[in-house]
Amino acid sequence: QLKLVESGGGLVQPGGSLRLSCVASGGPLNDYAIDWFRRASWNERERISCISAGGDRVDFADSVKGRFVISRDNTKNTAYLQMNSLKPEDTAVYYCAARFRACGPLSEYDYWGQGTQVTVSS
Repeated sequence: QLKLVESGGGLVQPGGSLRLSCVASGGPLNDYAIDWFRRASWNERERISCISAGGDRVDFADSVKGRFVISRDNTKNTAYLQMNSLKPEDTAVYYCAARFRACGPLSEYDYWGQGTQVTVSS
């Protein structure tokens, strides 16, 4: 049973950066695709990016293109979301999720983290 734990969230000023981590335990992360998505209190869930087990990246959210980058380090069983040039509208709870091998519909993701809060405010 894979367990995912997000970290790295916090309070940051507009224009700042954060790097979120998604650490897996209970199994090798290199067998799984990892997705990052977010949910703001006033909004529905927004899918950000996915990285497959093979390292292929798919970006979904136009609102973060050019600012957010997904990556993974299988030696550390960890996936990352580097967030730059943060804006107040990026404020949300950020989640990671895992699906075997390839990116796909979120309904097919078997493992989910509990989320980490990101607040962008001056």
